[in-house]
Amino acid sequence: MEANRKHKDTLFSKLFSKPQNLRELYNALADTDYGEDTPVEINTLENVFFKDLKNDVSFTIGGKYVVLLEHQSTISENMPLRCLMYIARVLEKITNERAIYRERVLEIPTPEFIVLYNGEKPFPAEKTLRLSDSYLGRDKSIEKFGSLDLTVRVVNINLGFNDELLKKSGTLGGYSSFIEQVRHYKRSGLIPVDAIKEAIKWAISNNMLGAYLSEHGAEVTSMLYTEFNIDTAKEVWQEEAREEAYEEFQAELNAKDAEIAEAKLKSDAELAEKDAELARLKALVTQLQEKAK
Repeated sequence: MEANRKHKDTLFSKLFSKPQNLRELYNALADTDYGEDTPVEINTLENVFFKDLKNDVSFTIGGKYVVLLEHQSTISENMPLRCLMYIARVLEKITNERAIYRERVLEIPTPEFIVLYNGEKPFPAEKTLRLSDSYLGRDKSIEKFGSLDLTVRVVNINLGFNDELLKKSGTLGGYSSFIEQVRHYKRSGLIPVDAIKEAIKWAISNNMLGAYLSEHGAEVTSMLYTEFNIDTAKEVWQEEAREEAYEEFQAELNAKDAEIAEAKLKSDAELAEKDAELARLKALVTQLQEKAK
């Protein structure tokens, strides 16, 4: 099966590349009631300058808010920094370059940063990540200086954590249920491809993402197969990194132990030499005393 190398081609980003699905999701997350007449403009950056600086979906809604929406199966504590770098590029894209030099305030949509987590490692229902938590100079008061912070709202969309949210957004609820069913089939012993295919059948029969899965079943299988392989690869890389770090630590520890042992041997040798010299001097003093009698 050919690996999908386009970052944007994930099931999540495909589902939420449609304005009506984004509007539904935003209403569920923000407890708003924007109707179908509310404009949603997708402005996800492609071919971004920074290496690996990618985002699942970026969009403005009602002209008031610009939302960076990220879907992750592993949480990076550096998300606030990544969002800061990314939002700068988005604002550069959606604003008039010359207007920022005018005297009047240039009004911009309010940035909002949301990560939807559906990994298998334990994680709370919600958590807030702050850019300021990474600052080195937190011991200094910033009241007299300009300050900058950025918060990212992380929402756990696994079943059993934010079920009311999943009910409000049928697309998100269907996605979470579908992914959980894939994992269920994998735990039961099916290989990933078969687990995905069985989950597609289950979702269609239960009217979850049915229309999309019926039309794009083969594409979904390819996308998810790649995503699961990438997640597995990340776990292997992290495990290898931990093993390498442990080996490096062990090597340093062994080197330190050897250094300490060498120093001890040297110290013992010097002490023995001093004892021998002291014994020689004592013997010499004894000889001189006997001759003096």
